[in-house]
This record gives sequence, C-alpha cells and structure tokens, in this order.
Amino acid sequence: QVQLVESGGGLVQAGGSLRLSCAAAGSIVSINAMGWYRQAPGKQRELVATITSGGSTNYADSAKGRFTISRDNAKNTVYLQMNSLKPEDTAVYYCNADYAQEDYWGKGTLVTVSS
Repeated sequence: QVQLVESGGGLVQAGGSLRLSCAAAGSIVSINAMGWYRQAPGKQRELVATITSGGSTNYADSAKGRFTISRDNAKNTVYLQMNSLKPEDTAVYYCNADYAQEDYWGKGTLVTVSS
C-alpha cells in the first residue's frame, strides 16, 4: 500500500511560479513511474508530466518548456516546478505512482492562477 501526499499548491499571479511536491509513504521497495496529472473544473483529468525511476520524462504539450518534473528516489518524492504559469493552468493537481502493478493517487492540491 502506498500513500501519496501532495503539497505546494496555492494562489499565484499569471507569470509566477510554484513548486509542487508529492511524498510517497508505505512499505515501498521501488516505485516505477511517478507523475502529475491535473483536472480543471468541468474537464477531465489530464496528464501533465511523468518520470520513470531512471529519470526519463514525458510532458504534455501544454507543460513543455514551462514545467519540470524531477524525483528523489531515496525520498520517494516527486516534484513539479511550474514556471510562467497561466490562468489556464488552474486546476487540482494530482500525484500518481505506479507501484507493484497498481496505480496510486494522492488527494490533490489546488493551483489557482489569477490573471
């Protein structure tokens, strides 16, 4: 069983930056891919970025060039550095972990970008 706890969300003006963190807790040996997804009001949850245990990354087109995903395997923590934020980035951001062939989700952290 894996518990994921996100932090770092909040209110920021357009053009600003935020750094999200997600710490995984539990009897963990090694987590495969970790990632960030987001869900805006009235929209489906969508991929933001993922990162494998080896450090390979994948980004949604909307995140490329502005967001950077990273992880600390020793701490079972994944980060999302978000720069040049836009109002359309407003959403609940969810952490995801692929562990032991199961998907785990955090409860989400709200990011609000004001214009």
